[in-house]
Formats: sequence, structure tokens, C-alpha cells
Amino acid sequence: MARAKITVGIDIGTATTRCVVLSWQANSDIAETLAAVSVPTKGVRHGYIVNVADATHSIRRAVDLAQKESGIAIKKAVFSMGGTSLSSEAGFGSAIISKSDGQVTAFDIKTALTTAEESLEAKNRRMIFASPISWKLDGKEITGKPEGMHGVKLEVRMLFVTCLSQHLDDLLSAAAEAGVEVLDVVPSSFSASTLALTDRQKAVGVMLVNIGAETVSIAVFENGVLIGLTVFPIGSTDITNDIALGFRISLDEAESIKTGHVMSTQYPKRKVDEIIEARLSDIFELIDGYLKKIKRSALLPAGVVITGGGSGHALVEGLAKDMLRLPSRVGADEIISQMKGAVRDSSWFVAYGLALLAKDSGNDSMSGGSKGPGAKGIFKEFLRQFLP
Repeated sequence: MARAKITVGIDIGTATTRCVVLSWQANSDIAETLAAVSVPTKGVRHGYIVNVADATHSIRRAVDLAQKESGIAIKKAVFSMGGTSLSSEAGFGSAIISKSDGQVTAFDIKTALTTAEESLEAKNRRMIFASPISWKLDGKEITGKPEGMHGVKLEVRMLFVTCLSQHLDDLLSAAAEAGVEVLDVVPSSFSASTLALTDRQKAVGVMLVNIGAETVSIAVFENGVLIGLTVFPIGSTDITNDIALGFRISLDEAESIKTGHVMSTQYPKRKVDEIIEARLSDIFELIDGYLKKIKRSALLPAGVVITGGGSGHALVEGLAKDMLRLPSRVGADEIISQMKGAVRDSSWFVAYGLALLAKDSGNDSMSGGSKGPGAKGIFKEFLRQFLP
């Protein structure tokens, strides 16, 4: 009997590092959770590593706990990237059809994708994700893959997600020091979308918003593909800081007030709500500004799905509807999952999504010896999925 395949996802958040271990039986698309552990993160600021030694310690602690809980020796994992240097931009590529009869081949598609990559100006940045947004053949937009069609010139519009080179290098270094090989690095919001969004939502147009401790990340989908992604240096910690300043109290007490664990006439609810609403308004103004930039403001039929540790306040959903002029919901309508058992809450979406995506990496997280994508092969790993 073939042994189960083991996949691991490690999400290094600003406040928490999570490690999820899944087991896949042979010829099955259903996974069983063997471990889901979390530890406080150290050495991370606004989603990127500022102290490699501290981040290494956080990864090692999470992995040790996951190994103990699952009984599995973890050697490889898919990691998240969610720092404020993460951003996306479009690139364009083209190819003259190589066959004399004008039939589009895999070679033509690869040539168009490669020229799109070459059009990207990314000084001091590294590409971690790439996805075709649209194709044209002889100037006319087409749906689906163009292979097998006939024409003269093939064009592609690509979305590239990049981050600062040093941020990726620090992540790879921390993982290596912790004894874990990096199979792939995936944008956090894209990973979370595998659980939080349905294919139907992605097809008609939807935005996933994750409100974390120090960052807000968004991913916009349309026609089934990612069309925009960015990260803002603002999060739920800023709300805590605002409350602390507003009432002149400690950060710990401000956090308790924000989460509703402290109720007192000393801290009027109306004033607390005003402070929280002011900071949330800043967040949604930034989000709407980005939607305007990509020409999708108030134009996403499936609306906004809001997740993350900072999404729990009662004001979030209504304020999002009013300011973004879109249907808005805190939490997923349904968790899109291939797993036995329920995901604890939306703060785990990234880690579980990474472990699900790891199934297609072609590597088992228990085995060693492969070099993985590391720092240079990441784009090639993603490119493969778009080729026939």
C-alpha cells in the first residue's frame, strides 16, 4: 500500500507563526489534519523579517510542536510571504506563431510568458508569483488557453507579485537555519483565498481582505484569476495604540477594551467605537484607493470577504459596505476545503492554504534531498501551471 503524502504549510505572521501538517491518502483529494500549532512570532515587523535569529527561533518552535503533535519529521514546507514590500504589477508579452499553419503551440505560449517576464522592471525586487490575466490572438481577446487555435501573433497580460530581495533572502535564511527546506513561497492573501473564496466568487469578481496585527493585505480576483494584490502597513495593532492614546492607558488594557474583554463606564462604548471607526475608515480608504487604481472600485459583484484577527469588531462589516460600496462579509460564506474536520478560524486560512497548495509541489514534506525552488526557481515552479 502506498504511504500517505505529507504536506506542511508555515505561515510567519507578525504576531503569530502557524504550522499545519496534512496527510493525503493515495489517490485521494481529501486531507486529514495531523497538526495545527501556533507560537508567538519574534523578529518580524509589518510582515517581514527584521531579525533572522529570532524568526528562526519562532519557526523552529512551531515545527518542533508540529512534529510532536503529528509524529512526523518535517523536512520541507511551503512558506507564506506577506510583508509590506509585497506588491503586484502587470507585464505584457507576445510571440509570433512559430508553425507555418499558424497553430498556437506550447512553445508559443512559453515564449509569450517569458517575454512578459522580461518586460518587468524589478530593481532590488524578486518575483514570487506570476499569473496570466488575459490572452489575445491577433488583437482579439480570447478565453481559456490559446493552444490549438490559429493566428499570427499571440499576446499575454501577466500579473507579477514581487517583494524586496532582502525580505525573501531573510525568509529563506531563517527557514534554512531552522532546518526546513522551502518548497515554495506564496503570497499570504493568495494562500488564504484557497479556503476563503469559491470558484464562483473568483469568476465574477471578489476581493479578499485580511486585517492582521500590523498589515492589511488584499487580493482581487476576476474571471477566475488573480488581478491585483497589495499590502498596507496598518493593522489592528494601530487600533490598540489609538485606544491607549485616547484613554491614556496601557497597551494591554487597550487591547482588552478593543476585544471587548473590559467593559466599564470609565471607557464609554461610544468613544471606543469612535476611535475604532476612525482607524477602520483609514483602512477602507486605502483599500478603495487601490480598487480605483486597478479600475475595480464598486465593481466586484461578489463583494468583499474580510478575514484575519482584526476583523472581529462589530463595526467592520457595515463600515466596509458603506465605504467600499460593495457587498461585504466578515468570514467566508463557506470554507472551501479538502480537509476532514473544520478549520479553527480565519486566522488559520493562510497556513492551511499553504499546506493544501503544497500537494501540487511534487515533493513530500517528510523526504529530503531535493533542492526546491529556493531563491531562483520559484517563478519556474509557478510558470509550469500555466503551460499546456
